[in-house]
Amino acid sequence: MLRGPPGVATPGAFLFWGSIVNRMVFLVDGFNLYHSLLDGERALGRSLRWLDVSSLCSSYLHALPGESALQGVIHFSALPHHLEVRRPGVVHRQMRYLEALRTTGVETRLGQFKRRERTCPLCGRGFVTFEEKETDVAIGTTLTRLVCDDACDTVVLVTGDTDLVPAVTTARDRDPGKTLAVLFPYRRANAELKRVADTAFAIKATNYARHQLPNALIRGA
Repeated sequence: MLRGPPGVATPGAFLFWGSIVNRMVFLVDGFNLYHSLLDGERALGRSLRWLDVSSLCSSYLHALPGESALQGVIHFSALPHHLEVRRPGVVHRQMRYLEALRTTGVETRLGQFKRRERTCPLCGRGFVTFEEKETDVAIGTTLTRLVCDDACDTVVLVTGDTDLVPAVTTARDRDPGKTLAVLFPYRRANAELKRVADTAFAIKATNYARHQLPNALIRGA
């Protein structure tokens, strides 16, 4: 559930302790972020997978001019049931992590991995892959809804996936007054998303290390 600061709502803003506040919502591409965390682990030589997403997003509230308030963080992902044979317990571990995120106020939304049959262009052999395709659609529709409903002033996409370029363009056409920003996960920056966004930032691997869930929360998840 998206939340806002206390105060009286005005078009496009909240009155918060007497000040106009920029309402910010973060839409997190969990799959894209996860692979970025793996890159960060290789760079820093330590585990980063119990990332405190809410804390990480909050650390970027001051990246834009003016006073900002965290309106909500929505984390999009899918449970990798197809990996359970090779990596027993992987689904349970992800469910524990998502539960830990929810205790910090993050809203989690789950899609599905789609089975795809492919053919090797070199040898002609068939093989099966699994792709998390619903996430892009879910993020895109949520972005458009937030803008159309005037549910926030700024939307920050935490992703490096260029499939979301059309969604950003559509949202801008709906309301040019909204700020559409991109927060690129470590080693996930790309020129196409940066071009269509109002502003873009990149996460450093060391910032992942600074925003890890506390051990007590991990054990209780």
